[in-house]
Amino acid sequence: MSAIFAIDKTNIPAHIAVIMDGNGRWAKQRGKFRIFGHSNAINAVRDTIEIAAELGVKYLTLYAFSTENWNRPQDEVGSLMSLLVSSLQKEMKGLHKNNIRLLTIGDMDALPSKVQKQLQESMELTANNTHMTLVLALSYSARWEITTAIQQIATDVKEGKLEIKNINDALINSYLNTGKIGIPDPDLFIRTSGEHRISNFLLWQLSYSELYFTNVLWPDFNKGEFINAILDYQNRERRFGQTSEQLIK
Repeated sequence: MSAIFAIDKTNIPAHIAVIMDGNGRWAKQRGKFRIFGHSNAINAVRDTIEIAAELGVKYLTLYAFSTENWNRPQDEVGSLMSLLVSSLQKEMKGLHKNNIRLLTIGDMDALPSKVQKQLQESMELTANNTHMTLVLALSYSARWEITTAIQQIATDVKEGKLEIKNINDALINSYLNTGKIGIPDPDLFIRTSGEHRISNFLLWQLSYSELYFTNVLWPDFNKGEFINAILDYQNRERRFGQTSEQLIK
């Protein structure tokens, strides 16, 4: 944790998005079932939330369950849903105490009613918290999100609520899940487990994000690993299509 002193507190990413990958492999390495990895990933989630809040990150988005994950074995999906409910019940008081708001993106209607109920209760409890916003991506995929946005835009054009000439980047963004809840695009994207893919996560929003990949499996991801990602981010120059000389001006 000594590396925390090397962090430039004036250059903290406002929004960090994370793909928490490697739970199954972590469990397999120990001769256990996949759910063992998911259960042991809770500490990594807690560490990540705590250090993000401590450093002043304003938005933290965790890819918790993708639309593709519904295709996993039924018992694993059921265990994941049960784990989600129990984790929310266990962690919500701590989030509320630390002034952290919970929001979600994704197809909430696809989730079991028990999960929807727990999420709603948790979001209502933390609705007025202002220190950091934790966003859980559940039953989410970027292609689903973009497709849904296009359908809604087309419907509004057909019903005369919107003119085609007014469709631009900002308007499209407002129809996305993140736009609807007022979340800015991520400054930093982190993926664990050595995979170098975005995997259908925030495809529109990651256009100018800095990408950070680590070989660490998610259950082993801790505050020190998060700090390493921040330090790597702070050593980069974000030009957004401009030249270095333009930025200096």
